[in-house]
Amino acid sequence: MAKPGLSAALPLLLLGSFLSASSVKADAALSAPLNVTIRELEVNSAVVTWEILEGDPVIGFAITQQKKDVRMLRFIQEVNTTTRSCALWDLDEDTEYIVHVQSISMGGSSPPSQPVLFRTPKESEKMASKSPDEVTMEEVGQAAQLRAGELIIIVVVLVMWAGVIALFCRQYDIIKDNEPNNNKDKTKNSSECSTPEHPQGGLLRSNV
Repeated sequence: MAKPGLSAALPLLLLGSFLSASSVKADAALSAPLNVTIRELEVNSAVVTWEILEGDPVIGFAITQQKKDVRMLRFIQEVNTTTRSCALWDLDEDTEYIVHVQSISMGGSSPPSQPVLFRTPKESEKMASKSPDEVTMEEVGQAAQLRAGELIIIVVVLVMWAGVIALFCRQYDIIKDNEPNNNKDKTKNSSECSTPEHPQGGLLRSNV
């Protein structure tokens, strides 16, 4: 037969164990990510960011991406990371997407976040909305390549002109050096071909 004190304490022990287990289960539960936002929206890509409650033992995340009115899903999951953002790639232009984010812990996953709906822009809209003063890294690289090409062309042209000028100066010096010899030859040839003149006061030969 059980003692009266032990019988009275047994329900209290069971209640305490139940409350302790409930408390542990509540502590292990994760909250859904907050402030889910779409940033850097492009024609074929976007970046989704979110926040978590401080103290949640988060070790990763899971993202569900879905086209609106289409059942096919894309599931992205990363663990052993503390990042709070993820790139979405290979999107279709002018298309609506729905995104959910879940936190992952050692004990499982959180409930999904509130759905975020966004639409990718058209290529023409993106080009039209681009500011004339906006310069991307790709354009900077292209401009640098063009400048390098222009400098190479300028250097090649200058080298060619320098070579032409040097060749002209060399030919000019050769012609100039040969010019006195040509003048001497012309003078000698003219003196050999000329006949001596008779003086006007010379004697005339008479016929006998």
